Amino acid sequence: MDRWSRELDELDAAGMRRTLRTVDGQGPRAVVDGRDVLLLCSNNYLGLAGHPALLEAAAAATWRYGAGSGASRLVSGTLPPHAQLEERLATFKGSEAALLFNSGFAANTGILQGLFGPDDLIFSDELNHASLIDGCRLSRARSVVYPHRDIQALERLLAAEAPRRKGRWLIVTDGVFSMDGDIAPLVALCELKERFDALLMVDDAHGTGVLGANGRGTAEQLGCLGRIDLQMGTLGKALGCAGAYLAAPHVVINTLINRSRPFIFSTSLPPSVPAAAMAALDIVESSEGARLRADLERNRKFFAGRLHAAGLDLLASATQIVPVLVGEPAPTMAITRRLLDDGIFLQGIRPPTVPEGTCRLRATVMATHDPADLDHAAGLIVAACRKV
Repeated sequence: MDRWSRELDELDAAGMRRTLRTVDGQGPRAVVDGRDVLLLCSNNYLGLAGHPALLEAAAAATWRYGAGSGASRLVSGTLPPHAQLEERLATFKGSEAALLFNSGFAANTGILQGLFGPDDLIFSDELNHASLIDGCRLSRARSVVYPHRDIQALERLLAAEAPRRKGRWLIVTDGVFSMDGDIAPLVALCELKERFDALLMVDDAHGTGVLGANGRGTAEQLGCLGRIDLQMGTLGKALGCAGAYLAAPHVVINTLINRSRPFIFSTSLPPSVPAAAMAALDIVESSEGARLRADLERNRKFFAGRLHAAGLDLLASATQIVPVLVGEPAPTMAITRRLLDDGIFLQGIRPPTVPEGTCRLRATVMATHDPADLDHAAGLIVAACRKV
């Protein structure tokens, strides 16, 4: 106990200790520590978490099937909403089949662990999400990390590995990178994977529902949806629910049903979750969804434009994730505390989530934000950064 206490004290001294805050509310505004604040760090991008259609669908499924699912999927935990949502997701992503997981982290670790092994080789973007990094480790495949979004470097690595190839090859990347807000060069990655006979997996957690004419994600926006072999996404961000999925060919899904440990050994999602997710997909594919995506893009451009015009470094963000580069932990957290005092709730991001020297404020814009609130928040962020 004493050793853990000392380690926590060391984190405190370095400005690296993390704590929890209770957030009361999921809309553009919430209550934090008894204070009304602008919620500027939620992944509820389209504001669907509190949408009446989702709440009604979740309630109806709960009354019909119960609050929990009772077992894992391979025992008695596959209820009608689970199977229905998987069929719906496969259609949504243009794939043969889909499989639900309890979280994005469980999906990425379970997909990579279940499909790849010691004879295989995984090429992974250096800024991929932690769940992909851990999934690579759990797979026991050899991993080669390529520089962020660097197609030329990846091509050289693929060519260098070709003479001693043994097993399957996989290129894995985020679609939208969760801490930088930039987008993977998926068309170029498709060309490389086809040229080198590799598979391509895209974690589109932050693109699903948001990007593309129909909200089908990063690959739809870039025109290569049908070329992605393994399409992972989450239900807990723009879709306003919880859990995650993989859309892929039948043989891949059937393999995971038999080999993916997070899938096999987890009680399945409560039936209310897939029911609500289907309601969310209805909205995403409707005119209301198109309007919400347009509102989100308008808010993103306005908010990011205000910060950029003030000279703040937003890295290469092109999405609703708007990072403000600060550098070191202490000033990052000082700005975060100052903004909370001013009624703006966003988070300072520190290592190991981001590389050393790249601490940042991570702001996320919602379709339901009031532009006047975003204008006010941008002014306070600029003032806090200059002050600190």
